[in-house]
Amino acid sequence: MEPATTVDSVVVCNPESGTGDYLSTVRQQAAEHGYRVRKTERAGHAVDLAGEAVDAGATFIAAAGGDGTLNEVVRGIEAVGALDSVTVGVIPCGTGNNFARNIGITGIHQAFETFESGERRWVDLAFADGRPFVNSCVGGLTAEASAETSADLKRRFGTTAYVISTLRTVRSFESIRVSVEMYDDPHVAPVWSGDAVGVLIGNGRRFPPSGSEQANMEDGRFDVTLVRATGSVGLLRTVAAERLFNQHTPWTSRYTVSAVDISVADDQPVAFSLDGEIIRRTQLSLRLQPKTLRIAVGDGYEPAPT
Repeated sequence: MEPATTVDSVVVCNPESGTGDYLSTVRQQAAEHGYRVRKTERAGHAVDLAGEAVDAGATFIAAAGGDGTLNEVVRGIEAVGALDSVTVGVIPCGTGNNFARNIGITGIHQAFETFESGERRWVDLAFADGRPFVNSCVGGLTAEASAETSADLKRRFGTTAYVISTLRTVRSFESIRVSVEMYDDPHVAPVWSGDAVGVLIGNGRRFPPSGSEQANMEDGRFDVTLVRATGSVGLLRTVAAERLFNQHTPWTSRYTVSAVDISVADDQPVAFSLDGEIIRRTQLSLRLQPKTLRIAVGDGYEPAPT
C-alpha cells in the first residue's frame, strides 16, 4: 500500500503505441511526480530498459504504451529475478488499453495519481512456454488479424483497426485443427479437439458473451473460450458475434482451469498473440504463477469480479 517514491521510480515509454501523440503529456506528468522516463527505440527495447532500471535500483516501473509494452516491461523485470521487489504501473497509451481498464486505470493523469496513492495488489502471472504474459494469449483468427494490423492502421482508426483487419483476414483464414488439454488440479478437465476459429485464453481478460471483461486475476486460473469453425459463413457469423457484438453462440465452449496444453495438428505452426506479440507454435504449454506480480490498481479494479 506504500506509494512509489520519487527516487526509484521509472517510466518506460513506447512512443509508437496508440496514436503516438502522448509523449509530452507523459513526460510532463513524470517530471511533476519525480519519475525518470526511458523511451524505447525498437521492438523488445522495453525488456532491456526494465532490466536496466532494476539494476539501477528502481522499485517501481511503469509501462507507458499498450499491452505489448506492459508485456515487455514485465518480461524485463522477470528476466532479472525482481518480481518480488518491483511494483508495476500501467499508463494507458495504447490502442485498446484493455489491461489498463481491467485494473481501473482510465487515463494518464489518473494513472500517476494511482501510483502515488492507490492500492497495490498481487496478481497472477501467466507463462506460455516459460514466456510471461499478463493479459491474454489468443490463437487462430484473432491472432492472425492482430499480426496484420499495422501501427499506421491503429493510429488512423484506433480499436476499429482490429475489426478492419479481422474482416480482411477472415476471407483467407483456414481454421486450425487443435487439441486442447485443460487441467484443474488435481483433476483433468475434458480434452477439446477439433477445428477452431479461435483459442482465447485470458489471465487478466475474459471473453464473455456479456458482462465484465475482467477476469479474476488472483484465483490462479485461466478463463478459456474455444470457438469452433463451421465453414466460411459460420466464420463470419462467429467473428461478428464473438468479437463485434459479444453475443452468445452455439459455437463456443468456455472453461475456467488452472493449466492448458495446446497441440496443433499436422505440425503446422499457427500464430498465438501474447498481449499483442505474435509467436508461432505447434505446441504451447500455459501455466500460472499465482499472485506473483505486484501492480498498482485503480478504484475500478475488482479483486473478485462476478
